[in-house]
Amino acid sequence: MPRFFVEPSQIRENRIVIQGNDVNHIRNVLRMRPGDELSLSDGQGTDYFCRILSMERDEICLSIENSWKSYVELPVKLYLFQGLPKADKMELIIQKAVELGVHEIIPVRTNRVIVKLDEKKETKKIARWQQIAEGGAKQSGRGIIPEVKPVMGFSEALAYASNLEGVLIPYEKAEGIEKTRKTIAGLKGKKSVGIFIGPEGGFDETEVEAAMAAGALPVTLGKRILRTETAGLAMLSVLMFEFEEE
Repeated sequence: MPRFFVEPSQIRENRIVIQGNDVNHIRNVLRMRPGDELSLSDGQGTDYFCRILSMERDEICLSIENSWKSYVELPVKLYLFQGLPKADKMELIIQKAVELGVHEIIPVRTNRVIVKLDEKKETKKIARWQQIAEGGAKQSGRGIIPEVKPVMGFSEALAYASNLEGVLIPYEKAEGIEKTRKTIAGLKGKKSVGIFIGPEGGFDETEVEAAMAAGALPVTLGKRILRTETAGLAMLSVLMFEFEEE
């Protein structure tokens, strides 16, 4: 069943009004008609089963047949602090991170980041990345659209992460995999967990030390060297399986 996101302001008692680009997609791409059924989410954790009542040029009106709290979200909010990678790797990271259940993605400017974004480019990039997050949320049936935050410096990112209940940082000098298993198991019951991933060149020692001094727990991702676009997704996959509920 086709799935779309709407703003809470588009929900009016037992009706939902769809506007914008989704109108063209529903009418001309999916070729739906009055009486057809749609699945919608308000992007804040509530899902709706709806039926098309009427279709105008600029809007589509639907009746709400049923609603329920989304059951697809993890019981923990996962925050990915991603060192800015080169080229279009960030787009892949965002798309797959959303599929794996991330709650927020925070691009981070670290000492070894190669990419340089001026204010104008950054604004366009964030808008593009947010579109990718929304597309990933639709495709994977998410109950929310994860937010892509503005780019933060490393110190700013650590300050932001200080509000979370747990923070992990993959580090090649971390103790073995058994220690990592115990560290991750110890996060059970936490409501918010952050993951810091370095860019292509990784974090420098001062950044790792600063993160650990701020309470980040070092973990290993195994004996193999992972690219920046793989490391965060591997970590999210591990946490997804650790925290997923029946």
